[in-house]
Amino acid sequence: MKSHAKVNIGLQVLNKRPDSYHNLNTIFQELDFHDIITLEKIDSGCELTSNDKNFPLDSTNTCAMAYAAIFEQFPNLGGIKVHVEKIIPQGAGLGGGSSNGATVLKGINELYELGLSVADLQNIGKGLGADVPFFIRGGIQLGEGIGENLSPINVKLNFSFLLVIPTVFISTEWAYDELKKVLEDSVEKANFADLFRRDIIPFELFQNEFERIVIPAHPEIGEIKDALIDNGAQYASLSGSGSTVFGMFDEDTAAKAAESVLSSDYRTILTHPVHS
Repeated sequence: MKSHAKVNIGLQVLNKRPDSYHNLNTIFQELDFHDIITLEKIDSGCELTSNDKNFPLDSTNTCAMAYAAIFEQFPNLGGIKVHVEKIIPQGAGLGGGSSNGATVLKGINELYELGLSVADLQNIGKGLGADVPFFIRGGIQLGEGIGENLSPINVKLNFSFLLVIPTVFISTEWAYDELKKVLEDSVEKANFADLFRRDIIPFELFQNEFERIVIPAHPEIGEIKDALIDNGAQYASLSGSGSTVFGMFDEDTAAKAAESVLSSDYRTILTHPVHS
């Protein structure tokens, strides 16, 4: 199974909740860039393997958590062997771990013919991580709450996406702690869904608030964003809390021209949106 990446087009952090998570307002876009997950029935339990030596193979892994969550509902369930060929970098703001968990949920449902609906799987996914429910359906969706309140948007983005992945590691926990210091008490919530339905999408109104703290701490992130805009991107932004920066181009030719400028210094991936 393909386990796709995502980017956030616009990301507002609205306020901290009593459960210590933050309410968000964002547009998720699924991308064709993906890991590959192979699932196989075994007698019992969940066995994990990966080509990536840094991939955790214990119960903290979202794939293992996905199996445990379904097993809780189906205690007679057989086991599963999961091999994850990691291509999406970890901790890059592309949702690789969440996507892996969602893909395993869908895979177990299919392999064992459990008959769980999309809504059932999203509900189980909520307990695994904030982005997991998005990846059950994928495509392009408005995400609210902690990202679990999802509304599909009937828009197809015909852009080429160039991902630029610096070697900088940005801890999500650090990013939220820093952002908390500069968050206003009341943030006016942008109506991203309506803006997306316009004939010409005003991308200048789609800001990722994490850039306010990530770019001053890691100036090269700002330099990458500027380089994408200078080389023809219609829109460029940090994805999630980073560290990936992506640019949206009208066509592959323009994206490849920008890639030729950036690929000597950074890992770059040219990919396209997935429409559910």
